[in-house]
Amino acid sequence: MAFESLSDKLQNIFKNLRSKGRLKEEDVKQALKEVKIALLEADVNFKVVKDFTKKITERAVGADVMNSLTPGQMVIKIVNEELTALMGSETTELKLLPDNEVTVIMMMGLQGAGKTTTAAKIAGILKSKGKRPLLAACDVYRPAAIEQLKINGEKQQVPVFSMGDRQKPLNIAKAAIEHAKKNNNNVVILDTAGRLHVDEDMMNELVEIRDNVLLTQTILVVDAMTGQDAVNVAKEFNEKIGIDGIIVTKLDGDTRGGAALSIKAVTGRPILYIGMGEKLSDLEQFHPDRMASRILGMGDVLSLIEKAEQSIDAQKAKEMEQRLRKAQFTFDDYLDYMGQIKNMGGLSSLLNMIPGVGGQIKEDMLPDDKQLGKIEAMIFSMTKEERGNPDLMNPSRKQRIAKGAGVDISEVNKLVKQFEQARKMMKNIPGMMGAKGKKRGFKMPFGF
Repeated sequence: MAFESLSDKLQNIFKNLRSKGRLKEEDVKQALKEVKIALLEADVNFKVVKDFTKKITERAVGADVMNSLTPGQMVIKIVNEELTALMGSETTELKLLPDNEVTVIMMMGLQGAGKTTTAAKIAGILKSKGKRPLLAACDVYRPAAIEQLKINGEKQQVPVFSMGDRQKPLNIAKAAIEHAKKNNNNVVILDTAGRLHVDEDMMNELVEIRDNVLLTQTILVVDAMTGQDAVNVAKEFNEKIGIDGIIVTKLDGDTRGGAALSIKAVTGRPILYIGMGEKLSDLEQFHPDRMASRILGMGDVLSLIEKAEQSIDAQKAKEMEQRLRKAQFTFDDYLDYMGQIKNMGGLSSLLNMIPGVGGQIKEDMLPDDKQLGKIEAMIFSMTKEERGNPDLMNPSRKQRIAKGAGVDISEVNKLVKQFEQARKMMKNIPGMMGAKGKKRGFKMPFGF
């Protein structure tokens, strides 16, 4: 997960600060030296790091901080504020024209950044907001790009305009806009060609579209995995074409995340969205304050609530709650539960949004896809009656389930035991919080 290493290091630095009680100026300077190293190791631009730590130092060694009752917390507050400012302070929305006009968005980026998939993701988001988007296939150099856009457009139930790979991108863009006007589409998303690196032909093509089509927004898609190269690419595109906003993809991967922290400071252009996975729903609006909170281990409850609202069937949730109260939770309910967790980005992603939990639970402490696959295999090996009534389980049934799932019977025994513990626990959920909200040994279901 992006920022995991940086987040761990920053949390350890601030944990040491909090433990000191009263701080000396040397304590703050030493902590900020460590912050500087952590940011550089996360591939944040050197000049950005230098300016960032300078601002924090100027604020953190002031008398109002050093003489406060909790100076460690004051320093963390300052770092949080400056980290938020570094990434843009405010959430920036995609610029859209009124519904009776056609918004034209040009998507740009290098090959492999995920531009074509991101174009379809954006189309899906706009459709959910009541817009009528049209995807335009302007990449005539990679035949697979046209087909990929058509497949993703179909999945999003968004029309795709294509003229094949023998027309000039400018002509395709113009024709797509005319098509949109005639067919009641009020947003056109131009999926332009990418290259393996920034070259003159690529830029000239984009300049030609920019100069001959009335664009509403130019959006650059960059790959977080490329680190500082992503920042350099953004700077070059901004200077030669002009960009209105940036989308950073692959922030769910094993990346240091420096691009997301540097790109606003270097280009002056805001990050609009971040890609957190390959599914067409895996695109999140970028909130600088929420991202800063995640990095510093403070959680992100608002994003967690939004994910839940988008992914969880309210009626199903209500029905499950009623069954939980009556201890009628079944293995079928558990399959639904797993599906909803997956739709919300996975257990690790969700836990990192809970204040006080992010950084405390490591990936190897959570069930991986292989373990979850085993659980699913065991449940699917049960009969309909067994899934609906776990009390039917006996040794011979468990043996049959183990054989059907290709696991040892001990795995089935473990699942059944955890299931029974979870079912008893869930019946008592309403009483698990004391008068002052203190937890009474709450444990996540199925050993999570």
